[in-house]
Amino acid sequence: MSKHTLWGYFKAIAVAVIIALFFRTFVVQAFKIPSGSMEPDLVPGDHILVNKFIYGVRIPFTKFTIPVSRPRTGQVIVFKFPYAKRYNLHPGIDFIKRVIGTPGDKIQIIDNKVYINNRLYYCKYARWTSRKILPPYNSPRDNYGPVTVPKGELFVMGDNRDNSWDSRYWGFVPYRDIKGQAFMIYFSWNPKNHFDIYYKRFFSMIPDCSFNGEGKMTNG
Repeated sequence: MSKHTLWGYFKAIAVAVIIALFFRTFVVQAFKIPSGSMEPDLVPGDHILVNKFIYGVRIPFTKFTIPVSRPRTGQVIVFKFPYAKRYNLHPGIDFIKRVIGTPGDKIQIIDNKVYINNRLYYCKYARWTSRKILPPYNSPRDNYGPVTVPKGELFVMGDNRDNSWDSRYWGFVPYRDIKGQAFMIYFSWNPKNHFDIYYKRFFSMIPDCSFNGEGKMTNG
């Protein structure tokens, strides 16, 4: 094989690597679902794609981001867990949750019902399965708030409301820690048996659960 041919292969590989790194950094990145906090829509073993461009372009080697859009209530996002040090977790650990509150929203949970600005927020993909309602002095799971989402931050929850460690327990997510919006399952298998592949989940879109502000009002 000639040097010219080897150089051609090297250039082709280099270009492919650069393109892949560009897409991973700015456009799309793959993640996998490790827990059941987003069931039933996302299950352990799902491999998903995340749109990293939708909320802004992060400048390499800096903390600066050029904003493109802002997360909206009902979107599913991946973010770097901002309180990893507090809970002795790996500093780069990523979480996936659904956006419930955006800056300025008042969030309150009353007996398993979520209210945004005193109006009921219903999401058909979310579920509470426990028949027992926990009082606020026992746990923030079923009764929480009210709290107002600070500027530049989000209130997030898992769809599996009984089994999700989320903003009810540890607080808000700063915009700077958002990786992007989850939009598709591209592969899925049983994490305990990799020969058990969930073909029907391939290329399933991850749905939003929008809030139009027309839900039933609370008395608060």
